[in-house]
Amino acid sequence: MRLILFDVDGTLVDSQQMICAAMGEAYRDHGLVCPPRATLLSIVGLSLPDAFRRLAGDADHPVEGLTARYKEAYFSLREAGTHEAPLYPGALQAIDKLSKRKDVVLGIATGKSRRGVAAILSKYDFGGVFVTIQTSDTSPSKPHPDMVLTAMRETGIATADTVVIGDTVFDMEMARAAGAAGIGVSWGYHPAENLRAAGAATVIGDFAALDAALDAHWPAVAESELSDHA
Repeated sequence: MRLILFDVDGTLVDSQQMICAAMGEAYRDHGLVCPPRATLLSIVGLSLPDAFRRLAGDADHPVEGLTARYKEAYFSLREAGTHEAPLYPGALQAIDKLSKRKDVVLGIATGKSRRGVAAILSKYDFGGVFVTIQTSDTSPSKPHPDMVLTAMRETGIATADTVVIGDTVFDMEMARAAGAAGIGVSWGYHPAENLRAAGAATVIGDFAALDAALDAHWPAVAESELSDHA
């Protein structure tokens, strides 16, 4: 069996509008100047406390307060439906195809909360597709390898049979720290050259290229061995 772990923000869904809007509210409500959009997107993938600490630099920012306000704002924006977090083109088809393979187990490794992941899974009818779900609620922030290591323990799948797919250097560094392979995606929030420098085995430009990238990493499975799950 092979384990494929997907990041969420910037990989499966384009949540930058929601993220930047919630960040803006968190900083404004604390009387602070919100960093530029490009800077905000550079920390996507980290857990919220780590993200706010990195954004603060040497400044003494109220990390706990900013984190709590961000969560409130993100939830309110999602409930109001004023901002969208759409799936990237081809994501639905790619996940559906992979979920039908007998040799593959799918999982999630994300800096989002469990509640945030549940909302995404419900919105796009992904219930039951992802066998293991690792979030910031129970694991240290990326690039710590805990999410990958825990997913491998839960599924009983070895390091050599595990791949992380993500759009940030934190995803690639997490995969490398766990001894797994990383496949970068160029449509997210970090440049392709940064993903390669962080250890990505390859970087793909769209979901249509994912099968070839996986087959290049793992020997292709015979067509007779692939079918819908019972």
